[in-house]
Amino acid sequence: MAITRARGRHRRPSRLTRTSATAAGVAALTTAGVLGTLASPAGAAQPEPEGSALAGAIAVDEVGTSLAEKIAAQADAQESAADAAAAKRKAEAEAERRAQEAKRKARAERAAEERAARAAERRRLNAYVAPVSGSYVSTGYRTGGAIWSSGSHTGVDFHAASGTPVHAVGRGTVVSTGSGGAYGNEVVLKMHDGTYTQYGHLSSIGVSAGQSVTPGQQLGLSGATGNTTGPHLHFEARTGPDYGSDMDPVAYLRSHGVDL
Repeated sequence: MAITRARGRHRRPSRLTRTSATAAGVAALTTAGVLGTLASPAGAAQPEPEGSALAGAIAVDEVGTSLAEKIAAQADAQESAADAAAAKRKAEAEAERRAQEAKRKARAERAAEERAARAAERRRLNAYVAPVSGSYVSTGYRTGGAIWSSGSHTGVDFHAASGTPVHAVGRGTVVSTGSGGAYGNEVVLKMHDGTYTQYGHLSSIGVSAGQSVTPGQQLGLSGATGNTTGPHLHFEARTGPDYGSDMDPVAYLRSHGVDL
C-alpha cells in the first residue's frame, strides 16, 4: 500500500534542521569522496569534493588543533607557575632555616664567650700575684738577727724603692690599716681562702678597713716607716690576723701559683 503525503501548504524547515542537514550533507559528501576514491580503478578520474565541504572540514580541524594547543600551553604555564611557587617556598624555607641557624649559632657563640669571660674572671679573682712587680726577696723567712725582737724574721722582704706600688697578692678583704708598731704603716688582709697577708713599712696607704680587694689591686706605696734600715716591703703570710701566726710566705705564694 503506497503512503502519500497530504497535499497542502508546508512549513519551512527550522534553522536547526537546516544546519543538521548541511552537516549531514558535508559528511556524506566527504564520505562519498573517500569511498569513491577507494572504489575507483587506478588512474580513473574521481570527482573532487565540493570546495565548501573541504574548507569546512579543514576549518574544523584547525579549530580543534588550535584549541588543543591553547589548552596544552595553559597547562604548561600552570605547571611552570606551580614549579616556580614550589621553588620559591623551598627557597624561603631554606632562607628561614639558615637565618634560624645563624641566630642559634650567634647565641651559642655569645653564650660561649660569656662562659669564657666568667671563667677568666673567676681565674683572675682566684689568682695570686707577687706583692711587688718585678722584684725579688732580699731577706728570707726565719733569717736570724738582733734586729728582730723575736730573734728571726717572721716574713720576707721584697726589694722596693720608696714609692713603689704594693699590690694585694689575691682576693680578700681589708682587716686593718694604719700604724703597726715596728712594721710602720701596714695593711692586713683576710684572703678568700681564709688565710691572712700583711704588708709593712708602707710610705702611704690607699685602702681602708672593710674594703674588698682583687688580685693585683694597689694597697699603697712602699717606704721605710717603722723599724727598718731602708725602704722595702715586709710581707707576711699568716694563719690569723695577728703577729705570731706567721708561715713561710714564699711557700705560701708558690702554692698559689706565684713564681718567685
